[in-house]
Amino acid sequence: MKTDIILAGVGGQGILSIAAVIGHAALSKGLYIKQAEVHGMSQRGGDVQSHLRISDAPIASDLIPQGGADMILSVEPMEALRYLPYLSPNGWLITNTTPFININGYPEVDTLMAEIKKVKNHVAIDADTIAKDLRMPKSSNIVILGAASTHLSNIPYEDFELGIRELFGRKGEEIVSANLKALKAGREAKQQ
Repeated sequence: MKTDIILAGVGGQGILSIAAVIGHAALSKGLYIKQAEVHGMSQRGGDVQSHLRISDAPIASDLIPQGGADMILSVEPMEALRYLPYLSPNGWLITNTTPFININGYPEVDTLMAEIKKVKNHVAIDADTIAKDLRMPKSSNIVILGAASTHLSNIPYEDFELGIRELFGRKGEEIVSANLKALKAGREAKQQ
């Protein structure tokens, strides 16, 4: 069993927090993980991506080859498309529909969504609106993780909850509870 995930987004969207939650969840199941991060100009709103490999056997490389990702999990739709060459033919594209427009000439949202809809296995949800409706606008990353959780069958949902508790526990129960609500909301939005 192995799962290769490309995490993508823009600096400040919480890509590394998603990786940490998945990592905690995988380790709680005794799985092996390897991660490679590329921060780019993350502090200035630049693209951020991370390769996350999970397996029940030791992992040789932390990089995912093109065409080898089981999932692209993206908090920004254009970034989802940037890494599409990494997605395997049967892989899943899980993305936020809300753009982070930080460059001149950003493509039309309808054009982006048309390309995303061409991917056989895709889930596209408005994670920003879901997070705002929960009064937790900074939790759209965890909303997207919730939507992706149904396609990460080697990790039970409860272990993602455990990962959130471990990652955010030092920030207090209010932050933990908010992120657990965001995770559940993303999972429920995906299932609609």
